Amino acid sequence: MDADTLIHARWIIPVEPAGKRLEHHALAITDGRILALLPSEEARQQIEATEVVELPGHALIPGLVNAHTHTPMTLFRGLADDLPLMEWLQRHIWPAEQQWVSRDFVAAGSRLAMAEMIRGGTTCFNDMYFFPDVTAQVAHQAGLRAAIGMILIDFPSAWASDSDDYLQRGLALHDQYRNDPLVKVIFAPHAPYSVGDEPLKKVRTLAAELELPVHMHVHETRDEVEQGVASHGLRPLARLDRLGLLAPDLVAVHMTQLEEAEIAKVAEASVQVVHCPQSNLKLASGFCPVAKLLEAGVNVALGTDGAASNNDLDMLAEMQSAALLAKGVSGDPAALPAFQALEMATLNGARALGLEDQTGSLLPGKQADLCAIDLGALETQPVYDPVSQIVYAAGREQVTHLWVKGIPLMRERQLLTLDQPRILADADQWRQRLEAGRQADPGGR
Repeated sequence: MDADTLIHARWIIPVEPAGKRLEHHALAITDGRILALLPSEEARQQIEATEVVELPGHALIPGLVNAHTHTPMTLFRGLADDLPLMEWLQRHIWPAEQQWVSRDFVAAGSRLAMAEMIRGGTTCFNDMYFFPDVTAQVAHQAGLRAAIGMILIDFPSAWASDSDDYLQRGLALHDQYRNDPLVKVIFAPHAPYSVGDEPLKKVRTLAAELELPVHMHVHETRDEVEQGVASHGLRPLARLDRLGLLAPDLVAVHMTQLEEAEIAKVAEASVQVVHCPQSNLKLASGFCPVAKLLEAGVNVALGTDGAASNNDLDMLAEMQSAALLAKGVSGDPAALPAFQALEMATLNGARALGLEDQTGSLLPGKQADLCAIDLGALETQPVYDPVSQIVYAAGREQVTHLWVKGIPLMRERQLLTLDQPRILADADQWRQRLEAGRQADPGGR
């Protein structure tokens, strides 16, 4: 057989079938898709490849899927730390956004975030922010797979003036990328507390017509739930149910405030849940009952949230946090074992975004979205189980290679599609601008 690329690895973790670990295997790529997985000895005899990559101490896994991000907000990293969510938003982040968010801001922040995600093993991300057209363009240039949200919120911004304007601009962006192999444009109403009933009804109708996911913050904090009851007489999930939004296409992010009956309802409606453990911990938002959701049959994915509230985009760290937190919250050390955490960060994320036929696992015919992690480092030796080492011990600095659709985006830690010196210079220029603004208005931002 002929192949474009043949990768030999110490371990290959295909994720499907569940629990499988392949030792001394090779993966062949042709035309951006996985051609075959087979023992390295057989591959050397049977496959003639244009490029051969030797990874003798590495684990090759599906590229990680970051199922909830606000990539441009990476420029706000560390701007307003150690505050509760609504104070953080209303007194710091929203005012800073009103002053600074522009096309240039979003481009610089998106490039910084995508460089960080590539260096951390992420091949696909699900984003929600203003100027989504700019983020989509940067993702396309970087070669990353992305679900770009048609942001919708009740107040005007530099991107759009009202709900109709948000939707019109979003739908135009969807049309622009309708046939793009990497960028998918989906609906992204911000949250039940920031979007009214009528716009949400429009989203429900359009999402059904276009068969697109609806990405939304839901039940992130106790205050959000209490405000929902005070404003609408219903908990936010019940309101979304009344509006017809509890459905398999709803990607509900955070979900820290869930009653037993709500877990059952979410499972019955086949809602997708995205768990952001580190952001939830940092903002003291609460604990997503991951073990109960998984036990109920809910698809649970992982996300970092934005770097302004995390403060990084490190999916390896999210896997570790999710696994440890699930054990602590449930009181069960067997809750969320390592392989299940890896599933959440790969296949479950792809499934939540409707991309499971393209990415999330290493099966012949799927897109070659791959991440190589060097487990030969002192910090991950000895290796008894590569999956346990990835989840509980490895750091993102051990990610050495990354491919999307068979195209290398990073080789030996070197970015291939993004200009790292320019990204760093832009980040520092924006830091100087924001610092000058804070000094000019010390009582506000």
